[in-house]
Amino acid sequence: MQCRYACQSGEHVVNRRSVLGGMIAGSLGLASGIGGLLTTPSACASQFMAGQKRILNIFLHGGVSQLETWDPKPNTNTGGPFRAIPTSVPGMQICELLPHTASQMHRLSLIRSLNTKNNDHGKGQTEMTTGHRATGADYPHLGAVVAKSLTPNSFPLPGHILIRGGGSGGHRAAYLGPKYASVVMDEGKPPKFTERPQSLTLEADVRRNSMRERVNDRFAGRRRTADTDAYTFSFDQARDLLTQREVFDASKEPARDQDRYGSSEFGKHCLLARRLLEHGVPFVQVNHSNYDTHHENFDFHIEQLGEFDLPFATLVADLAERGLLQDTLICVMSEFGRTPKINSRYGRDHWGTAWSVLLGGCGIQPGAIIGKTNENGTAVVDREVDHGHVFHTILRAVGVNSSAEFEIGGRKFPIADPSKEPVRELLA
Repeated sequence: MQCRYACQSGEHVVNRRSVLGGMIAGSLGLASGIGGLLTTPSACASQFMAGQKRILNIFLHGGVSQLETWDPKPNTNTGGPFRAIPTSVPGMQICELLPHTASQMHRLSLIRSLNTKNNDHGKGQTEMTTGHRATGADYPHLGAVVAKSLTPNSFPLPGHILIRGGGSGGHRAAYLGPKYASVVMDEGKPPKFTERPQSLTLEADVRRNSMRERVNDRFAGRRRTADTDAYTFSFDQARDLLTQREVFDASKEPARDQDRYGSSEFGKHCLLARRLLEHGVPFVQVNHSNYDTHHENFDFHIEQLGEFDLPFATLVADLAERGLLQDTLICVMSEFGRTPKINSRYGRDHWGTAWSVLLGGCGIQPGAIIGKTNENGTAVVDREVDHGHVFHTILRAVGVNSSAEFEIGGRKFPIADPSKEPVRELLA
């Protein structure tokens, strides 16, 4: 089910009270798996033991309130009705709406000093996921950068997967090419078109593909282009995914685990994300909507964070207990925060001036707090950073030299904004 955000921004959809509905449009040709065939989980597990790095990005669409999550200001004129509670890190407190997450904060860290100078949904999403100021130029999504940088050459699965709870379209790869754009999943279902039609026998399918390959090779010998290569890759990957389809099916997880993650769409998506990360996918993003709380901010955050808290904390604990957190970076971001000032509709409006993100896992100092806002959260007073610094930090934490360049078609492109740098004191 779709609806516009409260601010009527056209590029965002999903009713905040219908978050459990989902949308997915499979986009098989826009992923980054390359050749080969891993047919057993044990083969994937052995790849993990070799130290393959991965990123889980959870995007809270609409602009989650920092005051109701990571930087509470109780007993102030902006703080709202909720208390701050202690966490598993001495001296660190977060909002009482996140009690399960609080128990996992010794594995996670906070940046409380973002000033992205932006209050627009579309621009904010672009800037946080590309690390560049939204100027109209087309930059690759973080997932595309990670897929190109971290996907092993023999890896058969997509390197960049979006588990979407709503909206339209996927993550673009820009100049990196369609191979590194996202495969989009919806409603916890495997990507579309990864099942052979029942009317087509295996033998007939093999003969058909053999003919297609001969024709493609003949054509490529005369007119090979980037577009024809992308088409061939897309088709070959779709065929390979026929043998890997169960990787995308969270219903194959034990019933006990399905119960622990819960029946909400977000809970199912977190379990699916765990399954994908265990199978070596370098970048997985899970979207959760809708935090655009221009009215009834407190009621809606009770609802939204009530759905977020337990599955997220369960996922963090599972990754740690399974030995995956040391090689998996976790980020929880949004396009901006919410205004400290509470409006006449008991809501909070868009606020990119002083807000927070969460990072943890691979390459990140655990239990850290970077930066500080003033007493009522209206301004950053220590260690101001922006989207570019966060982008560099994420990449450096998983071993990507964010100051380097990609060479594409004889041209060089900076991997990240060269005017920014990582938050070095957050790196392990």
